[in-house]
Amino acid sequence: SSVLLKISHCCICVIPATEYHLGLLKAKLAKYRAQLLEPSKSSAAKGEGFDVMKSGDARVALIGFPSVGKSTFLSLMTSTASEAASYEFTTLTCIPGVIEYKGANIQLLDLPGIIEGAAQGKGRGRQVIAVARTADVVIMMLDATKGEVQRALLEKELESVGIRLNKSKPNIYFKPKKGGGISFNSTVTLTQCSEKLVQLILHEYKIFNAEVLFREDCSPDEFIDVIVGNRVYMPCLYVYNKIDQISMEEVDRLARRPHSVVISCGMKLNLDYLLEKLWEYLALTCIYTKKRGQRPDFTDAIILRKGASVEHVCHRIHRSLASQFKYALVWGTSTKYSPQRVGLTHMMEHEDVIQIVKK
Repeated sequence: SSVLLKISHCCICVIPATEYHLGLLKAKLAKYRAQLLEPSKSSAAKGEGFDVMKSGDARVALIGFPSVGKSTFLSLMTSTASEAASYEFTTLTCIPGVIEYKGANIQLLDLPGIIEGAAQGKGRGRQVIAVARTADVVIMMLDATKGEVQRALLEKELESVGIRLNKSKPNIYFKPKKGGGISFNSTVTLTQCSEKLVQLILHEYKIFNAEVLFREDCSPDEFIDVIVGNRVYMPCLYVYNKIDQISMEEVDRLARRPHSVVISCGMKLNLDYLLEKLWEYLALTCIYTKKRGQRPDFTDAIILRKGASVEHVCHRIHRSLASQFKYALVWGTSTKYSPQRVGLTHMMEHEDVIQIVKK
């Protein structure tokens, strides 16, 4: 029995120690990776970047390995001709195009094919990823015949530069302070992090005074993301191209995966459905305006993010309009009856019509 006691005692000590060790290693890795990925001053001076000026109502980054059909997709969806060929690395710079859909102008960026090791700067990968960080949605173009391998590699590349796909920001309150040590609290039961591990990770980042409050059961990786603070959380659509080259069973399996759409650029299959999904992921709403005594102007919509208020509409029309605002009349699904008299805080919905009355 004494032997058993000794063994069980050892196990109790070993498991937490391993967890702390792993947590600490993750913190060290994240820190060193961030240092590696910081562009050197010499390369920045040469003007190697190829970012495109943001225009339109939203920006979509089209990323994928060479020869998955990105250039063909851009040519089909927009009026921009991107050079397409069956050999690798046809596109060597960032090509912008505009998708006109539901009254919105969506900027679509065809980024050069990402290769493995892009995050370390291979094949202009670092610049490609830097542009991807500025997008509202990422379309990850995959070859349906080898999609799983490509998807895993691309996710790894984006993950390593702080782009988190289809994930929400960890619900952790974190505030560095000037003194008072580390104050740690949680509103939920934590299974992946402990107070000691949080302290060790903070010490690794030379933070000795801070306030930490966990509002959900987060992993050490998610806590490190909060400390680093430069992570980008964005929606991603996995688009499997070349479905005409695989079996119907395989097409069905890919189509049922979360955040996935199956298409064929060569045969122009399912492109309409992809546009519908893209609109849903961009979370845009069209608002139409109306002048007193006139019919609504359905030719020129105001494009806003979902959850926009009357105040947002005022700012979009003219920045001084909100200060002169008296009330607004709104027709549409956001109202109990049409027209409804509303104030600045009223939330607008897709295809609502608004008439603004000034003081």
